[in-house]
Amino acid sequence: MKYIVILPDGVADVPIKELGNKTPLEAARHPNMDWVAANGITGWAHTIPSGFAPGSDVGCMSVFGYDPRKYYTGRAPLEAAAQGIALRDKDVVFRCNTVTVQNGVMADYSAGHIETPSSKQLIETLDQQLGKDGVKFYPGVSYRHLAVVDSSAWGVGVEDLTEKTTCTPPHDISGQPVAPHFPTGPAADKLNVLMVSSGGILESHPVNRQREREGKPSANRVWFWGQGTTAKFPSFQEVYGLHGACISAVDIVRGLGKLVGFEVIQREDFTGYFDTNYKGKAEEALKALDRGFDFVLVHVEPTDEAGHMGDVQKKIQAIQDTDEKVVGMLLEGLKKRGEPFAVLIVCDHPTSTILKTHIADPVPFALYATGITKDAVTAYNESAVKASSKRFEEGFQLMSFFLQQGRN
Repeated sequence: MKYIVILPDGVADVPIKELGNKTPLEAARHPNMDWVAANGITGWAHTIPSGFAPGSDVGCMSVFGYDPRKYYTGRAPLEAAAQGIALRDKDVVFRCNTVTVQNGVMADYSAGHIETPSSKQLIETLDQQLGKDGVKFYPGVSYRHLAVVDSSAWGVGVEDLTEKTTCTPPHDISGQPVAPHFPTGPAADKLNVLMVSSGGILESHPVNRQREREGKPSANRVWFWGQGTTAKFPSFQEVYGLHGACISAVDIVRGLGKLVGFEVIQREDFTGYFDTNYKGKAEEALKALDRGFDFVLVHVEPTDEAGHMGDVQKKIQAIQDTDEKVVGMLLEGLKKRGEPFAVLIVCDHPTSTILKTHIADPVPFALYATGITKDAVTAYNESAVKASSKRFEEGFQLMSFFLQQGRN
């Protein structure tokens, strides 16, 4: 039995007036996702435990089959693992976005999804000028970067920078004044000085001068959030008995993959944006099965990006592209293999296109396994899955259930 999990990030949503009070999943055409639902089992999973913010860090951890209440230490540590950044016990790592602030307002949490080479130059410059006194900046992909703080150099405890310091994700305040959302807590003054100082350095940087000439948003600030300490997990093979791989353009998923012992499959054309190579992800997943992997997780980010942009039509298109070029190709390839297989479609959290941010509602799932006894649901969307009585209050338990269907 071969297992594939397809994770379209933030694909679940709420009814939207311009869609006739349908969700994007209800409005989009996705016959392949519907095939999984119609021929298998559907239900709901609470991927975000009570008391946790609805983020991809927590939601993806649940989808991977790990209880966030036991293993979660923060978002940034997962991304640090993806980059191979070793953290000491006294280190706290922060996610560090390059953002666009205009007239004191968060105009763009991604600086127009700045290209990685340009963004890398900005972060390297910041590290040269601000990377001292216990701070080190690390460039990542597009707007997603990291900053590691040595808590002892700042004269504070690790808990002062983690549990006692509050930071707001920049995508939660799109179009809002930034001043009320600066970090608060014991070490907030130092964080805020770094964020403000970054503006003086980045605004005049040649990269941003060129972006302005090209009519692109200026990456004129960095924004700290998602902090945490080093994370440790038992391997997926130890817990679930399967040799796994994962495919994603996003460091948070790649980091989780590395931490649970997966082979992480990367390509330059996996961008995490609308120009990502959807088909390439399906091709790499099938190749991984041919190379002997038992389990592959395929993560697709554009559905979430569209939600954060508040763009209903882009979200619908991302759903349809995922269905045709990922789910469809995977199903075709799996059927051609002539061997038993199981497929699970589930997201990490809903992303409200109206609110442009994540919400903590349960998410619908659909799974198929060769020989499974199907339920009565015939489509994969929020309204259709309401007819299912299957519900996981602890979302991480869905993984065990999915794998058991393949073993029955």
